[in-house]
Amino acid sequence: MIAFKVVIPARYASQRLPGKPLLDIAGKPMIRHVYDRACESGAEEVVIATDDARIEAVARQFTDQVCMTSGEHTSGTDRIAEVVRTLHWPDDTVVVNLQGDEPLMPPALLTQVAETLESHAESGMATLAVPLTDPDQLFDTNAVKVVADCNGYALYFSRATIPWKRDLFDKKVAVQSTWLEGVYRHLGIYAYRAGFLGGYASLPASPIERMESLEQLRVLWNGGRIAVGVATHTPPAGVDTAEDLARVIEALG
Repeated sequence: MIAFKVVIPARYASQRLPGKPLLDIAGKPMIRHVYDRACESGAEEVVIATDDARIEAVARQFTDQVCMTSGEHTSGTDRIAEVVRTLHWPDDTVVVNLQGDEPLMPPALLTQVAETLESHAESGMATLAVPLTDPDQLFDTNAVKVVADCNGYALYFSRATIPWKRDLFDKKVAVQSTWLEGVYRHLGIYAYRAGFLGGYASLPASPIERMESLEQLRVLWNGGRIAVGVATHTPPAGVDTAEDLARVIEALG
């Protein structure tokens, strides 16, 4: 199995659920559940990255692998780049980004995204996608879509519906099952080569990144390549709302 490390970016601030990483789920804080999923993946090292002393204090109750980072980062990728610099990881280290609000992430997907990166030598970054099966998500801007080329490299990510089926789509009628064929929903899980992250962090946010509010577009804008694998599992959604939290509590309770 490929060797990789996992970094879990965890922020206290959240518009809908302040203090989200510390919310109790079945007697443990959410960040502990996420940490456990990372450890179950077989990663050789798992690091929690945060800019908040409250999260640091709780995390240090179950691991000493906590890295305090700047509060100025605008994305989880920028935060992970700081971790790589601070811990002096070699450029060829494979680093997986697991968001701190994904307590139900199947550990196998962490391994898969690392393997996807390893099998695409021309890419400094990899991610996963799944076939879109929920009709309600086809035109939902919160469900990010991705189109990849024949070699498995991303062409574009968008909150809009891509590819747009000109001769099929009609918003005046209900979504048909045939409309979903060939449409892929992006999963917010990434793997990087450590050397790639230094270059990424030095780049300014790109115009399309700002327009779509999708940090991975910075890579495509600057001519980089992102490998896209089709996930072997469809993970449950992360925790963004009180309803999401209730669903996860039921699953882990």
